[in-house]
Amino acid sequence: MPSSGPNAPGGPDAPGGDPLLLFAVGGTVCALRRPAVRELLPLPRLSAPPGLPRPVAGFLNLGGEAVPVLALARLLNRTEEARRVAGGLYRHIIVLNHTLPRPGGGSGRVALLVDRVLDLVPPPAQPATPPDGHADPCVEAEIPLGAALVHLLAPDRLLREGEAAILAALAEDAQRRLRDWDATPT
Repeated sequence: MPSSGPNAPGGPDAPGGDPLLLFAVGGTVCALRRPAVRELLPLPRLSAPPGLPRPVAGFLNLGGEAVPVLALARLLNRTEEARRVAGGLYRHIIVLNHTLPRPGGGSGRVALLVDRVLDLVPPPAQPATPPDGHADPCVEAEIPLGAALVHLLAPDRLLREGEAAILAALAEDAQRRLRDWDATPT
């Protein structure tokens, strides 16, 4: 994976840097670099088999692929704030370009469930700063936007290695169930 960070090529403080997708999650405004985002979807019906880990909202059938959807508020420990956010029907799913290796080989997409996608903005004029002592490793930088600081997230750091392996195995199982139910009878 190419280097990431606020000073990486194409980073938010590089000349001609990437636009940022702003979204709300658990009462906080966060951002992803535009190239990290594959597509945006309104909240569809998710398949959520029993026994899923709390951060997994369910699986999305996206063109025959079982895509795991992570509840970002739970990953960022913003669940209490998320409960106060109204409008669950208006939440969005952000499908990432970042993929997870699957146990059976290949890789699969990952998506994030957020409260609301807010805007796509040009790269900020002010440089991003590394998160000063931020406890969450997925926060790559803090970006001044108006009077607020926006957390720039790094998709490749959302999950720890063990969490990514568990999610990949769950996605493989969901893919198998999807194939079984979509099988044409002979």
